[in-house]
Amino acid sequence: MGFIGSGSIGRTIAQLAVGAGHQVVLSNSRGPETLVDTAAELGPRASAATSEEAAAAGDIVVVTVPVSAFPHVPAAPLAGKTVIDTCNYGPERDGHIPELDNKSLTSSELLLRFVPDALLVKAFNNIFFKHLLSLARPAGAADRSYLPIAGDSAPAKAAVTEFIDSIGYRVVDAGTLAGSWRQATGTPAWGTPYGPYSNEKGQPVGEDAIRAALATATR
Repeated sequence: MGFIGSGSIGRTIAQLAVGAGHQVVLSNSRGPETLVDTAAELGPRASAATSEEAAAAGDIVVVTVPVSAFPHVPAAPLAGKTVIDTCNYGPERDGHIPELDNKSLTSSELLLRFVPDALLVKAFNNIFFKHLLSLARPAGAADRSYLPIAGDSAPAKAAVTEFIDSIGYRVVDAGTLAGSWRQATGTPAWGTPYGPYSNEKGQPVGEDAIRAALATATR
């Protein structure tokens, strides 16, 4: 697993991945030396590298950066790879991006313009990082939660589903990248199903609840 970006959601996915036996290679915009402590905390399955190295190393690569940083995501090493996009657009942080403001593109479709040969799957963008950590459950647990994913490649979706299953969740297929707005910031599927931020443990969410939240989204 390669990670381009190592903020709260990236570190949480990396922690779950290491716990499930995956090797992780972390990167950020400031250089690998700033991630030495994080990698050490995660243990021997974790290492730090440049963004290009992390992209090249991962069988699956997680892009978890501000939308404004999309132009800096290394495209060449992601060609042909399954890439998980966790990113949410926030004009107050990213500045205004016309195609996102007028809803002619989703943020995932915008990312695809910068990494056109990647097999992109939207995932993990609708859950608070503390809930993501606390709601993970072993296979077969009755209270396993569901996460929506969206993408245009069936093989990439299958790979992401397998990864998500390995770290403690099940998946709802939310359709295409063009429809991934249904799990974006401010929609019924974003955050709310898993409980308020004030409850750091969150609450398990079943398949029907996620499907209903996706279905009631408006743009």
